[in-house]
Amino acid sequence: MADKSNQMVSYLRQNPRMMGVLFTLLLLLSQAGSVAAGCAGYIYGP
Repeated sequence: MADKSNQMVSYLRQNPRMMGVLFTLLLLLSQAGSVAAGCAGYIYGP
């Protein structure tokens, strides 16, 4: 597990733009759940 973590750290050090891409992707994915929940339809009545 430590080797994979070190590989990721070294990859991000060599490609700093990917840090921004990963952050943006994480931000969009975290907002997708809220959007999906907000679009849920409600049925009122019996």
